[in-house]
Amino acid sequence: MAELAIRRPARRSIVPAVGRYGVVLALLALILFGAWRYDNFLGSYNVLSVLRYNSMFALVALGMCFVIMTGGIDLSVGSTAAFGSVVAALLSPYGIVPGLLGGIGAGLAVGLVNAFVIARLNILPFIATLATMLGASGAALLLAGNQSVSVSYDTSFIELGQGDLFGFPTPAWIAILAYAAGAIILNFTAHGRYVLAVGGAEDATRLMGLPVRRVKLLVYTASGGLAGLAGVVLAAQFGAGQPIEGAGWELFAIASVVVGGTLLTGGVGSVGATLAGVLLLGLIFNILNFENGLGWISLSAYWQSVIRGAFLLLVVIIQSRLVARGDDAL
Repeated sequence: MAELAIRRPARRSIVPAVGRYGVVLALLALILFGAWRYDNFLGSYNVLSVLRYNSMFALVALGMCFVIMTGGIDLSVGSTAAFGSVVAALLSPYGIVPGLLGGIGAGLAVGLVNAFVIARLNILPFIATLATMLGASGAALLLAGNQSVSVSYDTSFIELGQGDLFGFPTPAWIAILAYAAGAIILNFTAHGRYVLAVGGAEDATRLMGLPVRRVKLLVYTASGGLAGLAGVVLAAQFGAGQPIEGAGWELFAIASVVVGGTLLTGGVGSVGATLAGVLLLGLIFNILNFENGLGWISLSAYWQSVIRGAFLLLVVIIQSRLVARGDDAL
């Protein structure tokens, strides 16, 4: 019995380790393949463009990572980002700070609704965030008048999406800072331990007297705020608030989190591996664009969505098999 008790943590750690290091190895392999096959793949223009564009998805995926680690889900992040982009665009004539705070505030408002309904009213996250997804989408369309809202070029607002700082895209800096803060919170604070505890065994965590309700309130509110920040970057990068642009972002975020080894059942997760998952998915579609340019294949955006869905399904199947093998080994 003592020997079994010693071995159990080691065997169980195989599952998150495979997810965490597997995505990094896959990312490195993809980079090497792209560098070998395509000219200018590692050129500064392509690298910086990939980082600039995928920073929006990275922000949304970070919030989703914490939500999924608690055993929940947030289907509203795409609509929330679109809502935040419209609010930010409307406030952009007043300057960079009102636009930034307005977009984040819009996201926080949606996140607070999610947090209250899920943590206080005990509504299932899938149902609650599905409702707020529809609500945020409708609010974005109403504010925008069912059309894109141009940002003001008379202020410095667009620097949040199109600017550079020390030769590096400003949106990428924003994502890096957000992930650094997320990694510190997850690995070095009590809140991070509580997040994993809630996802691992919510009932046991509640019986231990840990703040389960507060943890849920914080993670869903933060997810909304990060989605709103992604909306600010979206508006600044493309020069307009986009009320329908966020469609499907929640799937990209979920895919990035799952590819990074975070279990959909909660209790296991990694901020760094989630970022690697975002970059992996972003490079897959970057490579598809290079292939289109070579003329070997011709894949429209619709086919790319099919590939994204198939890739997510494959990863979930592999992950479930690994979890099953880990349980069988115990």
